[in-house]
Amino acid sequence: MKKTLRIRKMIKDCDLEVLAGKKGVDFTVDVEMISRPQFEIMGNFEFSDPQRLMIIGVQESNYLESHTKEEREKMVKGLFNLKPPAIIFPVNPEVEKVLDLFKRFGDEYNVPILRSNLNTTPLNSMLYVYLHKELSETISVHGVLMDIHGMGCLIIGGSGIGKSETALELIKRGHILVSDDLVDIYESSAGSLIGTAPRILKRYLEIRGIGIVDVISMFGSGAYRERKRIHMVVELEYWQKDKEYDRLGIESDTMKYFNTEIPKITIPVLPGRNIATLVESAAMNEKLKEMGYNAAVTFTQNVSKLARGEFEDE
Repeated sequence: MKKTLRIRKMIKDCDLEVLAGKKGVDFTVDVEMISRPQFEIMGNFEFSDPQRLMIIGVQESNYLESHTKEEREKMVKGLFNLKPPAIIFPVNPEVEKVLDLFKRFGDEYNVPILRSNLNTTPLNSMLYVYLHKELSETISVHGVLMDIHGMGCLIIGGSGIGKSETALELIKRGHILVSDDLVDIYESSAGSLIGTAPRILKRYLEIRGIGIVDVISMFGSGAYRERKRIHMVVELEYWQKDKEYDRLGIESDTMKYFNTEIPKITIPVLPGRNIATLVESAAMNEKLKEMGYNAAVTFTQNVSKLARGEFEDE
């Protein structure tokens, strides 16, 4: 089912000011793309998408100002006849010249006229990222997402295996929590998965025997971040005697979310094994692989050289 976003929520999340058209704030938007309506202002509506949010920047404002009052009114009325979800202005004195006209039509057509505290380019970028996050298809995965040395590490495993306890130890070591218990994942672009916490779970850890831990209050604001690209999956599972575990790291497993595959490492859990250290090492090792160095490959190459009598100690 296609996701929708209520304008009222966008106003709150993006810190936008409502200037006019307040009756339209409960309308919804379901399109990620944003329109700079230069062609529409000139009267060309052939490729218009009325479901897009509109941004009126300096170029649009200057073009409108170059025409007579009657022409401006006709052009702006043409925009409102499209019934866009909302029209947003950046913080720029240049656009103030046409703002009153848009506010008048906003109240008449019940189209919210909003103002940001950002300039046009950062406003456009912020809205694109925000709309993509809110409107993209999302899946929820039981697990913990950590930022370990810049690597987004999704820790999964059965209930009670120690995911949250591992996260707590990693946070004590200076790593960063993104989400505990449930991770919302969406594909920001081809090959890029972003994980974030559901609103109710942001900044919290649940530790059996202790309860709810607020990581920001306990460890400082640097212990938490809103979202993180997921680079790898670490699955914790109880040690199985009859299962062969990769001892060298040559075999590569993956996990697929949407159309993106990411490396997956399985760590067997036994009493006495320091899981936080193992997860930390796995993340650092994966980072080295991304940088072009694979210790397992180098090791097997050295073993082959040794077997041929070609290996030399450095």
